[in-house]
Amino acid sequence: MFLDLVKKRRSTRKYLSDPVPREMIEQCIEAATYAPTACNTQSWRFIVVEGDLKRELVEKSLGGFIVPNRFAVGAPVIVVIATDMNLVTHRIGGKLKGIDYHLIDAGIAGEHFVLQATELGLGTCWIGWFDKKAVKRLLGLPAGWDVPAMLTVGYPAEEQTEKSRKRIDEVVEFKGSEKQ
Repeated sequence: MFLDLVKKRRSTRKYLSDPVPREMIEQCIEAATYAPTACNTQSWRFIVVEGDLKRELVEKSLGGFIVPNRFAVGAPVIVVIATDMNLVTHRIGGKLKGIDYHLIDAGIAGEHFVLQATELGLGTCWIGWFDKKAVKRLLGLPAGWDVPAMLTVGYPAEEQTEKSRKRIDEVVEFKGSEKQ
């Protein structure tokens, strides 16, 4: 059941050193390609970073004085989600409506990836605090591209514990109709 899968997903910050088979990563990316996007632009790209380049990526983009995401060095894989900002929907549409469509698109695609990874027994963690310029430079991304997020991926080293969540009645309002 889908809700069971959603409840199972956790942010993983400790990973086994076991490599993640490419087929599993590709399956996660395939799931991400089914995410809806503004005007069906599908403007995201998933850059799978492993090995020495992954260590360099962590060092150059997650270093500094505040290092909340240094755990990423222990993940076998980091997936960089990049979006093409040269598209009309992302550049002009966003300015006209005040909505960063590329962030919404990347978020939905990233969550499709994460849920597929969870189903495969992989752990993931969203990373949003990093040096974008360093990531773009290291990966050779062209001008006009943004990096909204990165995902760590690997086999969890610890059992995933249940997190407390707000009750439904704390997060919902129904307007315009009587309760059925």
